[in-house]
Amino acid sequence: MSPSSSSSESKLPLKPIPGDYGSPFFGAIKDRLDYFYNQGKDEFFKTRIQKHNSTVIKTNMPPGPFIAKNPHVIAVLDAVSFPILFDTSKVEKYNVLDGTFLPSLSFTGGHRVCAYLDPSETKHTALKSYFMSVLASTHSEFIPLFRSCLSQLFVSIEDGIASHKKANFNNLGQAMSFNYIFRLFCGKDPSETAIGSKGPAIADKWLALQLGPLFTLGLPKFLKYVDDLLLHTFPLPFFLVKSDYYKLYDVFYASSGPILDKAESFGVTRDEACHNLVFLACFSTYGGLKVWFPAMIKWVGLSGEKLHRQLADEIRTVVKEEAGITIQALDKMVLTKSVVYEAFRIEPPVPFQYAKAKEDIVVESHEAAYKIKKGEMIFGYQPFATKDPVVFDHAEDFVGHRFVGEGEKLLKYVYWSNGRETVDPTVEDKQCPGKDMVVLLSRLMLVEFFLRYDTFSVETAVLPIGSSVTFTSLVKATSI
Repeated sequence: MSPSSSSSESKLPLKPIPGDYGSPFFGAIKDRLDYFYNQGKDEFFKTRIQKHNSTVIKTNMPPGPFIAKNPHVIAVLDAVSFPILFDTSKVEKYNVLDGTFLPSLSFTGGHRVCAYLDPSETKHTALKSYFMSVLASTHSEFIPLFRSCLSQLFVSIEDGIASHKKANFNNLGQAMSFNYIFRLFCGKDPSETAIGSKGPAIADKWLALQLGPLFTLGLPKFLKYVDDLLLHTFPLPFFLVKSDYYKLYDVFYASSGPILDKAESFGVTRDEACHNLVFLACFSTYGGLKVWFPAMIKWVGLSGEKLHRQLADEIRTVVKEEAGITIQALDKMVLTKSVVYEAFRIEPPVPFQYAKAKEDIVVESHEAAYKIKKGEMIFGYQPFATKDPVVFDHAEDFVGHRFVGEGEKLLKYVYWSNGRETVDPTVEDKQCPGKDMVVLLSRLMLVEFFLRYDTFSVETAVLPIGSSVTFTSLVKATSI
């Protein structure tokens, strides 16, 4: 049964949605302070689930006043209710990428890029079709180019450990990711262009000014009101990054000629295509990978030598049998695939999803059904959906073999790509068009890693966005 089936079809009791929004203005401020400073994200939702005995609740979501006009949301916080966010026949995705507010379109050259469009809009079909065509045309480069970039990354990590006894993976990994993406789309190294080695720094600044209202600076708690005033009270201005953004745009415009040439056949102007390409490359792909790769390495690193040995054995055996690293070889590595999916499950790179109800709909949790009214904003906190203890045993633990064998049936509850892992993206939905590429690169990173090394250790810390990972040891492979 669809989780958004009508109440007449539902076998669960129809209940009113519990929770409240508090008093106007001040209720949103209180929830914002709880969310960012007093409780933190996980505790914020956990306490409300416990208070109302429900995983579907009313609450306010940041940033609230004065950036967002209406902070009210219906939060869906379990594996069953969460997928309503994917059903574009019942929800709309118009300007909801960042939630209850929309950053200035100046950040994207005045265009509503594809990520802000609802699938019902003609331009969405044109742009997503264009993206999927671009990815298809570069598909043959995915593996050889990434292997080249990984080789340079591993040398840098080894040099860092040799010189300083440790190597920060985040900085090295995001430089590698930007380099890979730029070379994939533009056919040259960014060092050969006007941005030189500054690409990641420019992209980080551009991302931070758009997404700042959703995060904190990580200041000490006694400075929480300063942090809140700076990031969550007024929109962050584009002029702070304008010159840098247009350097990035100009470099992509000059370097991605063959890709931009395709745009007109999809009814997209060259200028709009380039702004969308910058967003796809630097926001969706680079912005995602800079969070995702450290998360994956963190969980594999913390899992210890037993899992490392199992991965190394599988990877080396299959590579030997297949006489190389191919897509067919990667597909035979069942444990490696499972480890990647488990990392996506336990720490999805984009934890928040939003949508607005197109009509009155009924959403089901495990225990009840709830009516959401037309026009209400629906919010999903993905880590609670993908760590739902009703669906996953030991949901809070990283279990490397979780998706091996019969465990594959659970893949439909892995939602990192803004869709089920068992579903492929289409132009009619909002699922990540690069879903398969990201999964492929993730597997490839583990394969290349365990061909070179037997085991490793890491130190980790929590960042305002994602995790910090530092390599403290690497043991080179003793047998291949």
